[in-house]
Amino acid sequence: MNLLKALLHIVQYSNEVSLEASTLNSNRANAMGDALEDYVKKAFSQSLHLQAEEQKKAFQEVFSYLGNKNNPPDMMLKNGDAIEVKKLENAFTNLALNSSHPKRFLLADSPLITQGCKDAEEWTEKDLLYVIGVRKQNALNALFFVYGDCFVADESIYLNLKQKINRGIVEIPDVDFSPTKELGKIKKVDPLGITDLRIRGMWHIESPFKIFKHLNLPDSHASFSFTCLMTFKKFSRFSLEDQNLLLEAQNLGLSIQDVLIDNPNNPAKQIQAKFITFTKP
Repeated sequence: MNLLKALLHIVQYSNEVSLEASTLNSNRANAMGDALEDYVKKAFSQSLHLQAEEQKKAFQEVFSYLGNKNNPPDMMLKNGDAIEVKKLENAFTNLALNSSHPKRFLLADSPLITQGCKDAEEWTEKDLLYVIGVRKQNALNALFFVYGDCFVADESIYLNLKQKINRGIVEIPDVDFSPTKELGKIKKVDPLGITDLRIRGMWHIESPFKIFKHLNLPDSHASFSFTCLMTFKKFSRFSLEDQNLLLEAQNLGLSIQDVLIDNPNNPAKQIQAKFITFTKP
């Protein structure tokens, strides 16, 4: 299973865009986030039209890992992409990444992922797909599928900043600093030595709806639409069969264009990319 198949499935079942909030979660915002994740799982497992029990079986066949609330990613396709899902009320709101900095790819040796994720299958690196959903009332209004290497800089950019912050804290007189998976911890802040200060980063990045608005995104007033952006290199790695099936879907409202996007590591250069959109008729 892969992204191209998921896009075709969404086109085929574009009427199935309701987001039913889980009754297991009393927090409304979190419940809607759970509902969006569930929709994405159904899209990638091609089970939007199936009943709950059949959907669960489909999930087990397609995914090697289904995440938790505190660690990336939200899910991983067997021998395929890692997926992070983000819910927005407004398409141009920044994405909240919390303590996890933006990523181009997901690495198996990352200190931010769980052991269960590392052991889910044999892997060292996965392409990281961000799926951003915008909700209108209780239904999906818009989706944006974009790979990390289309808008995220090299990991060294973010890690270097963390190291600079750590060095700056260490240089503060009379501070007992300990490095952690986050930014760090200062121990024994008070005279009794019983208070610690946890230093946690709260990362944000601009929404792809804002970053790539110049690419002529679907009409925001449409009842439902999706946008997908990937490098030409990534697109070429999908099978010719899947590429051709996607091309054939252009008579269903799908649009596929070749575009140029800024290189996240050097805006003076550009990258060839595939820009795919769909607007529900």
